[in-house]
Amino acid sequence: MTENSVENAVEIDALSKTYAAQNDEIATPALNRVSLNVPRGSFFGLLGPNGAGKSTLINILAGLVTGSSGAARIWGYDIEANMRAARRSIGVVPQELNVDPFFTPRESLELQAGLYGVPTNVRRTEEILSAVGLLSKADVYSRTLSGGMRRRLLVAKALVHSPPVLVLDEPTAGVDVELRRQLWSYVQELNANGTTILLTTHYLKEAEELCDRIAIISEGNLIACEPTSTLLQKLDAKEMIVTVSEVLLYVPDLLKHYNVELPSPQQLRFCYPPSKTDSGKILNSIQQAGLNVNDVVTKEVELEDIFISLTTPSSSDDKGGKA
Repeated sequence: MTENSVENAVEIDALSKTYAAQNDEIATPALNRVSLNVPRGSFFGLLGPNGAGKSTLINILAGLVTGSSGAARIWGYDIEANMRAARRSIGVVPQELNVDPFFTPRESLELQAGLYGVPTNVRRTEEILSAVGLLSKADVYSRTLSGGMRRRLLVAKALVHSPPVLVLDEPTAGVDVELRRQLWSYVQELNANGTTILLTTHYLKEAEELCDRIAIISEGNLIACEPTSTLLQKLDAKEMIVTVSEVLLYVPDLLKHYNVELPSPQQLRFCYPPSKTDSGKILNSIQQAGLNVNDVVTKEVELEDIFISLTTPSSSDDKGGKA
């Protein structure tokens, strides 16, 4: 296996995991034959409600949990048959702030590098600490670091062995806006330099802006895995709010054939499929109704709309699939 022969950074094939039942509960699959590919060099989003199976999937890739059936490969290495090579190919930033309070950031990185067998003369401790903004705190105890700094330290620890795949599990949970901006700037730089990023997040706007491809898991099933732009086209819906000069007591007859309502006496809200209805025609109809337009505000479909649509019980009957 050579680096240049790897097409997909992560390959997951019919992966399942069922935990043992507790007390009188019935054992249910945390993952149900999930199959997906994470293209090399991509910024890949893994989304789903709490309990959907995201953490189980990540823990299997990290070697912390054993799958019940199926297979997974990281950088071409089977996570069971080539366990050591697979683990060297992935760095995981966990959601929990599990740092050793009695180690300094420098010591933590040196220890982590030693665990991965990184020779002393090629370690990048100073470089990594500088990159995550912790060089000035390199020799203070980790217990004195703020929550945001501890989060940076976790990112630094995941990078000591220069993995081609970096997994970020809710990396900005509880993080302030400035740190979030700095973290994403650095992660995007890593991605631009070839590192494949696998992100789980509950900030859907974040995923929409960062990820070029998104998979959605619900109740252990893969229900979507597509380029972000394709996913956003799934809902053929648009909203337009038009503010007019006149005070309206009811919707004019010329506009009643549209899906329209009056949120206020001087506003008309139209909900329509842009593939079938032209917004220009709506505006023409408003003028034909004798109304003067003061303002127009439109709202496009967002990832949150898609997420809710796909993960509600009524919309997730057709589950499974492979990308």
